[in-house]
Amino acid sequence: MNSIHHFIGGKVVPGESGRKQAVFNPATGEQIGEVMLASKAEVDKAVDAAQAALPGWSATPPLQRARVMFRFKELVERHRAELGEMLSKEHGKVAADADGELTRGIEVVEFACGIPHLLKGDFSENVGTNVDAYAMRLPLGVCAGITPFNFPAMVPMWMFPMAIACGNTFILKPSERDPSVGIRLAELMLEAGAPAGVLNVVNGDKEAVDGILTHPNIQAVSFVGSTPIAEYVYHTGTHHNKRVQALGGAKNHMIVMPDADMDQATDALMGAGYGSAGERCMAISVAVPVGDGTAEALLERLAPRVRGLKVGPYHDPEAEMGPIVTKQAHERIEGLIDSGVEEGAELVVDGRGLKLQGYENGYFMGGSLFDKVTTDMRIYKEEIFGPVLSMVRADSYGDALQMVNDHEYGNGTAIFTRDGDAARDFVMNAKIGMVGVNVPIPVPVAYHSFGGWKRSLFGDHHMHGPEGVRFYTRMKAVTSRWPTGIRSGADFSIPTMR
Repeated sequence: MNSIHHFIGGKVVPGESGRKQAVFNPATGEQIGEVMLASKAEVDKAVDAAQAALPGWSATPPLQRARVMFRFKELVERHRAELGEMLSKEHGKVAADADGELTRGIEVVEFACGIPHLLKGDFSENVGTNVDAYAMRLPLGVCAGITPFNFPAMVPMWMFPMAIACGNTFILKPSERDPSVGIRLAELMLEAGAPAGVLNVVNGDKEAVDGILTHPNIQAVSFVGSTPIAEYVYHTGTHHNKRVQALGGAKNHMIVMPDADMDQATDALMGAGYGSAGERCMAISVAVPVGDGTAEALLERLAPRVRGLKVGPYHDPEAEMGPIVTKQAHERIEGLIDSGVEEGAELVVDGRGLKLQGYENGYFMGGSLFDKVTTDMRIYKEEIFGPVLSMVRADSYGDALQMVNDHEYGNGTAIFTRDGDAARDFVMNAKIGMVGVNVPIPVPVAYHSFGGWKRSLFGDHHMHGPEGVRFYTRMKAVTSRWPTGIRSGADFSIPTMR
């Protein structure tokens, strides 16, 4: 059985805590490995390794750091089949989805390759007589990332390449549900030329998380996960004087206007609602058709497509959706579907009870589709994180917009319409961090930044793109004057540039 340990100071380090957790293949339900859970002492060792590597790495010219990123990008692309297989086996997502995840991670590495330009400061000459002023962006120090199970490759690559390119060293704490990819990425970073200790990986649970959040030598923490944990990470980290960006949960709405292309909207809802079994923070989980006519037209197209979803193991080339990540998550999703029925929503397609021949012990579930959901129901208010789409009918565009804005989450949203006025109004007035117009999953490209509003983000900085550079650096302002032989005596007033 595969044992997954830690990666500290450039090598795999056996776990010493004596604590471990089983790792399962969601398609079969069988245990395929065990991951060692780090103690606080093991987190301390990782911080020590990162601290030791920091002076040399932060002094490495940005151009040389960029060359390491170029080599890392090449290695990830060379090993993408291996990484995809590793990812799918532990998470369950189908091969095409795993490959797409790797692509979105690689795109951030590509952005990080431009770090010499991204770190250029500002310069103003002669701000006063013979006085120049300039500003520099400098690394913070040791940084850490705590990443979720649903994107074990992409989200780590949204964090550590940016942090390391900026001159920091990094500690990654991946999800204990699918930890192998994090270790492999660290090995590839070492092979790319990053010195030992620049990227470290500690596997663990809350003990490791708390070790990161309270360690005095960790300067910044990035997190992606559920809103309750994001809030805990933010408040605990900032209480210990750290810079924190904590991305939380979501309940993403897609408004479908009467003039929308219904076939296009249906395709969008299928991919955004059921891709990766709905285990995405940017999944569309609420369809909001405006008017009963729109709702009926949409339902007529959606229902047979949901019933016909091809569910299977990751290595099935025809599978559109894989299993749920764990048995516990599977049971929670079924419980929420039960609650929707009990509260009076109309279950048009029921995905419960699916069993696949040869995979009877796998955590498979079909797609579920609800109609006539109301905003007071649990299935509307809570993030289900599964293949469940709820249709909430709206009488008008204004009602639909109000529904989006009233929800506690503000991660992503979309509108499908041919009307430019409606689209522009929605873009301007939706209180949401990421908005799509005829785009169902509006994840920004790598050179823009990713993040939500309201209870979907705790902290001031979005992730990757320009915001990523700002998060992983701090500003230093310099005002300089060189002696000219001219003296005018001491000046006891506040300095002004005259």
